[in-house]
Formats: sequence, C-alpha cells, structure tokens
Amino acid sequence: MAQTDQGNVVLIRPKGSDLVVPIFIGQLETQAILIGLGRVEMPRPLTHDLILSMLATLEASLVRIEIRDLRDRTFFANVVLRGLEGEVSIDARPSDAIALAVRTTAEVFVSEDIVEMAGVPVDMIRESPPDEAPGSGGLDAVPEADGSPSIEDVSVLRRGSPEFERAVLNAELENAIEAEDYERAARIRDRLKELP
Repeated sequence: MAQTDQGNVVLIRPKGSDLVVPIFIGQLETQAILIGLGRVEMPRPLTHDLILSMLATLEASLVRIEIRDLRDRTFFANVVLRGLEGEVSIDARPSDAIALAVRTTAEVFVSEDIVEMAGVPVDMIRESPPDEAPGSGGLDAVPEADGSPSIEDVSVLRRGSPEFERAVLNAELENAIEAEDYERAARIRDRLKELP
C-alpha cells in the first residue's frame, strides 16, 4: 500500500521484477485492504469477510486473483474460486480482489502486458511518510499522463510502521463510529494519540 498527494495506491510487484504496477483506489477500499493485512478483529463481519465465510459454507475457496486487463485507465481483475464443480473465474474490481486475497493465502497474478504498460521502476519509490493526508483518489485507475501523481510522491506503508498502524486504527475508528460504539471509538482515538 502507498499514499500520494492525490490518493491511495496499491503497488503490485511481480516476483523477480524491478517494476511495480500502481493501482489507485478509494479510501474505503484502502481501509478494507489494511484491515485484512493487519488481521484486525472487527465486532461484525465486513463485506470481504462475509464473502469468505459464504465461500467456506459452500465448500469453495479463493484460489487466486488475476489482474488481467487495463482499458481506458481502468484495471480489470478476476477472482478465481474452486468449488465442488471445479474452478470458476468471476469479474471483480482489483481492490476488492486484493482485499479478499490479503485475508487468505491466495496468490495475486498480474498480466505481463499490464506490467509493460503501467509498470514503474521500484527504485523510484521513496519510503518517507506523506506530509498530509491523501485525497480520495479514483477507483482502480492508473494515473493520467497529464497532471498525474508522480511515483516519486509515493510512500510505502510498511506493516508494523506507525503509518501502517495509524491507517488501520483510522479504519477501526470509522467502523466503531458507524456502529455507534462510541466507547470503543474513544479507546481507538486514545491509541491514535499515543502513536509517534
């Protein structure tokens, strides 16, 4: 995960590649992925957790996700499931597919054509924290050539870093407020204040 001045980004790096594919996603999608990465316990199942519970009940599992196409600056993905009848591939937004994958052991595949079209050198990504909160960004979009965020403006959120923990806690805080659990929200707010 990464942040730019223009929004949140998922960085997909194929094994053995010196390129990453930046996929811009919205704030809610970012929270869903961070909650999955952080293994955050929620009082009630979120949408992606519900989907995985349903799959398990139906004796199906998530095998892999495939980021397969890029058209008009929009990425397209498939979720590949295995059930009693074999494998089935379902169209999905990459952000939703990634939110499912981080909750399981499913692998993420990205088309070589997409890596060639949208990939940027990994050494152009800097690891400094952002100066201000990101904007909402587009959903599953690749940046435009004109006026787009520079990959040099991207900072990686490392698991275990204060920035990562802050992002996970902010997602928990929003969910607590939405559930009107103000006592829990106050505890999360206090934990946020303690972060460096």
